[in-house]
Amino acid sequence: LGEASKEEIHRKGLLHRAFSLVLWRDGAMGPEVLLAKRAAGKYHSAGLWANACCSHPRMGETVMDAARRRVQEEIGCPVRDCREIGKFIYRACFPDDLCEYEYDHVLVGRCENEVRPDVDEIAKTRWVNLKTLSESLLSEPEQFAPWAFTVFSLAMQWMESKKGTVVSDNL
Repeated sequence: LGEASKEEIHRKGLLHRAFSLVLWRDGAMGPEVLLAKRAAGKYHSAGLWANACCSHPRMGETVMDAARRRVQEEIGCPVRDCREIGKFIYRACFPDDLCEYEYDHVLVGRCENEVRPDVDEIAKTRWVNLKTLSESLLSEPEQFAPWAFTVFSLAMQWMESKKGTVVSDNL
Protein backbone atom coordinates (compact mmCIF):
# COMPACT_ATOMS: atom_id res chain seq x y z
CA LEU A 1 0.00 0.00 0.00
CA GLY A 2 1.24 3.46 -0.77
CA GLU A 3 2.85 5.36 -3.58
CA ALA A 4 6.44 5.66 -4.76
CA SER A 5 8.33 6.18 -7.99
CA LYS A 6 9.14 3.15 -10.14
CA GLU A 7 12.86 3.73 -9.57
CA GLU A 8 12.47 3.95 -5.79
CA ILE A 9 10.42 0.75 -5.63
CA HIS A 10 12.92 -1.15 -7.78
CA ARG A 11 15.93 0.20 -5.88
CA LYS A 12 14.41 -0.79 -2.51
CA GLY A 13 13.04 -4.10 -3.84
CA LEU A 14 9.53 -3.43 -2.51
CA LEU A 15 6.59 -5.65 -3.45
CA HIS A 16 4.30 -3.73 -5.80
CA ARG A 17 1.55 -4.18 -8.39
CA ALA A 18 2.43 -4.67 -12.02
CA PHE A 19 0.90 -6.20 -15.10
CA SER A 20 2.09 -8.16 -18.10
CA LEU A 21 -0.10 -8.02 -21.20
CA VAL A 22 0.15 -10.69 -23.90
CA LEU A 23 -1.30 -9.61 -27.24
CA TRP A 24 -2.57 -12.34 -29.50
CA ARG A 25 -4.26 -12.77 -32.87
CA ASP A 26 -5.58 -15.58 -34.99
CA GLY A 27 -2.90 -17.06 -37.23
CA ALA A 28 -2.81 -19.68 -39.96
CA MET A 29 -1.55 -22.29 -37.44
CA GLY A 30 -3.68 -21.18 -34.49
CA PRO A 31 -3.16 -18.34 -32.05
CA GLU A 32 -0.06 -16.17 -32.40
CA VAL A 33 1.41 -13.98 -29.68
CA LEU A 34 3.38 -10.78 -30.09
CA LEU A 35 6.94 -10.90 -28.78
CA ALA A 36 8.56 -7.57 -27.95
CA LYS A 37 12.32 -7.15 -27.71
CA ARG A 38 13.04 -4.60 -25.01
CA ALA A 39 14.88 -1.49 -26.21
CA ALA A 40 18.60 -1.14 -25.52
CA GLY A 41 17.94 1.89 -23.30
CA LYS A 42 15.72 0.05 -20.79
CA TYR A 43 17.25 0.12 -17.32
CA HIS A 44 16.93 -3.64 -16.91
CA SER A 45 16.40 -6.61 -19.21
CA ALA A 46 17.42 -4.50 -22.21
CA GLY A 47 17.60 -6.47 -25.44
CA LEU A 48 15.60 -9.41 -24.07
CA TRP A 49 12.34 -10.73 -25.49
CA ALA A 50 9.18 -10.42 -23.40
CA ASN A 51 5.45 -10.06 -23.82
CA ALA A 52 3.97 -7.06 -25.65
CA CYS A 53 3.62 -4.71 -22.68
CA CYS A 54 4.60 -4.62 -19.01
CA SER A 55 4.06 -1.75 -16.65
CA HIS A 56 2.58 -0.52 -13.39
CA PRO A 57 -0.76 1.15 -12.65
CA ARG A 58 -0.69 4.72 -11.45
CA MET A 59 -2.10 5.59 -8.04
CA GLY A 60 -5.88 5.23 -8.27
CA GLU A 61 -5.75 3.57 -11.71
CA THR A 62 -7.06 0.04 -12.22
CA VAL A 63 -4.78 -2.58 -13.70
CA MET A 64 -7.08 -2.89 -16.74
CA ASP A 65 -7.09 0.88 -17.37
CA ALA A 66 -3.29 0.98 -16.99
CA ALA A 67 -2.93 -1.89 -19.47
CA ARG A 68 -5.12 -0.19 -22.07
CA ARG A 69 -3.20 3.07 -21.63
CA ARG A 70 0.28 1.53 -21.77
CA VAL A 71 -0.34 -0.82 -24.70
CA GLN A 72 -1.45 2.17 -26.75
CA GLU A 73 1.66 4.12 -25.67
CA GLU A 74 4.15 1.25 -26.11
CA ILE A 75 2.70 -0.75 -29.02
CA GLY A 76 0.39 1.75 -30.71
CA CYS A 77 -2.34 -0.86 -31.08
CA PRO A 78 -5.73 -0.78 -29.37
CA VAL A 79 -6.45 -3.93 -27.39
CA ARG A 80 -9.73 -5.85 -27.68
CA ASP A 81 -11.21 -8.43 -25.35
CA CYS A 82 -8.69 -7.68 -22.64
CA ARG A 83 -8.97 -9.93 -19.60
CA GLU A 84 -6.98 -11.05 -16.60
CA ILE A 85 -6.07 -14.74 -16.72
CA GLY A 86 -3.89 -15.08 -13.65
CA LYS A 87 -1.42 -13.48 -11.29
CA PHE A 88 1.81 -14.44 -9.63
CA ILE A 89 4.54 -12.96 -7.46
CA TYR A 90 8.12 -12.97 -8.64
CA ARG A 91 11.41 -11.49 -7.60
CA ALA A 92 14.31 -10.85 -9.96
CA CYS A 93 17.42 -8.84 -9.11
CA PHE A 94 19.55 -7.06 -11.69
CA PRO A 95 22.90 -5.24 -11.81
CA ASP A 96 23.07 -1.77 -10.24
CA ASP A 97 21.08 -2.94 -7.18
CA LEU A 98 17.74 -3.03 -9.01
CA CYS A 99 15.18 -5.58 -7.95
CA GLU A 100 11.73 -6.34 -9.29
CA TYR A 101 9.48 -7.78 -6.63
CA GLU A 102 6.11 -7.76 -8.29
CA TYR A 103 2.56 -8.91 -7.79
CA ASP A 104 2.04 -9.36 -11.51
CA HIS A 105 -1.43 -9.47 -13.10
CA VAL A 106 -1.26 -11.45 -16.35
CA LEU A 107 -3.58 -10.14 -19.05
CA VAL A 108 -4.37 -11.27 -22.58
CA GLY A 109 -5.94 -9.16 -25.30
CA ARG A 110 -6.51 -9.32 -29.01
CA CYS A 111 -4.61 -7.12 -31.43
CA GLU A 112 -5.85 -7.03 -34.98
CA ASN A 113 -4.21 -3.83 -36.17
CA GLU A 114 -0.66 -3.01 -37.20
CA VAL A 115 1.67 -2.46 -34.28
CA ARG A 116 3.67 0.76 -34.08
CA PRO A 117 6.13 0.26 -31.23
CA ASP A 118 7.64 3.17 -29.32
CA VAL A 119 11.37 2.79 -30.10
CA ASP A 120 12.29 3.97 -26.59
CA GLU A 121 10.43 0.94 -25.21
CA ILE A 122 10.70 -1.74 -27.88
CA ALA A 123 13.51 -2.48 -30.33
CA LYS A 124 11.68 -5.10 -32.39
CA THR A 125 8.47 -7.15 -32.48
CA ARG A 126 7.48 -10.43 -34.05
CA TRP A 127 4.40 -12.63 -34.12
CA VAL A 128 4.95 -16.30 -33.29
CA ASN A 129 2.66 -19.28 -32.98
CA LEU A 130 2.47 -21.16 -29.69
CA LYS A 131 4.69 -24.03 -30.85
CA THR A 132 7.47 -21.65 -31.92
CA LEU A 133 7.16 -19.70 -28.67
CA SER A 134 7.36 -22.85 -26.57
CA GLU A 135 10.41 -24.09 -28.50
CA SER A 136 12.14 -20.71 -28.16
CA LEU A 137 11.56 -20.54 -24.41
CA LEU A 138 13.14 -23.98 -24.03
CA SER A 139 16.02 -23.63 -26.48
CA GLU A 140 17.01 -19.98 -25.84
CA PRO A 141 15.98 -19.11 -22.26
CA GLU A 142 18.76 -16.51 -21.99
CA GLN A 143 17.01 -14.47 -24.71
CA PHE A 144 13.92 -13.85 -22.52
CA ALA A 145 13.20 -11.54 -19.60
CA PRO A 146 12.79 -13.39 -16.26
CA TRP A 147 9.02 -12.91 -16.00
CA ALA A 148 8.38 -14.06 -19.58
CA PHE A 149 8.41 -17.77 -18.71
CA THR A 150 5.52 -17.55 -16.25
CA VAL A 151 3.60 -14.96 -18.27
CA PHE A 152 3.80 -16.93 -21.52
CA SER A 153 3.07 -20.22 -19.76
CA LEU A 154 -0.17 -18.81 -18.33
CA ALA A 155 -1.12 -17.25 -21.67
CA MET A 156 -0.44 -20.43 -23.64
CA GLN A 157 -2.49 -22.51 -21.18
CA TRP A 158 -5.36 -20.05 -21.51
CA MET A 159 -5.19 -20.04 -25.33
CA GLU A 160 -5.05 -23.83 -25.49
CA SER A 161 -8.14 -24.03 -23.26
CA LYS A 162 -10.03 -21.67 -25.62
CA LYS A 163 -9.52 -23.70 -28.82
CA GLY A 164 -12.74 -23.85 -30.76
CA THR A 165 -14.45 -21.11 -28.75
CA VAL A 166 -15.07 -17.48 -29.55
CA VAL A 167 -13.86 -15.03 -26.97
CA SER A 168 -15.76 -11.78 -27.16
CA ASP A 169 -16.69 -10.44 -23.73
CA ASN A 170 -14.75 -7.57 -22.20
CA LEU A 171 -13.79 -7.20 -18.58
